[in-house]
Amino acid sequence: MSGEDGGRTNLRMPEDDEVFATVTEMLGANRVKVRCADGTERTARIPGKMQKRVWIREDDVVLVSPWDWQEEKADITWRYEKSDADQLRQEGHIQ
Repeated sequence: MSGEDGGRTNLRMPEDDEVFATVTEMLGANRVKVRCADGTERTARIPGKMQKRVWIREDDVVLVSPWDWQEEKADITWRYEKSDADQLRQEGHIQ
């Protein structure tokens, strides 16, 4: 079930409290700077369960869940592969 056959794959879409974001800068200490689809720059945290399994780099497309009590911070909940990010751009979900 890969996207190599030219067909559309079903991707994980944002839930109610999640937004698309692009990683703009690596800050260290499991933190990254992201530009969210709603136009806000946030400092996002890479949760422990993702740290060793998912490598996050600059320009990656991710899903973040903004914090309720601090609008300028968020947690990363998902990282898209490059081919998945290209599909999201083609379908108009992200720029």
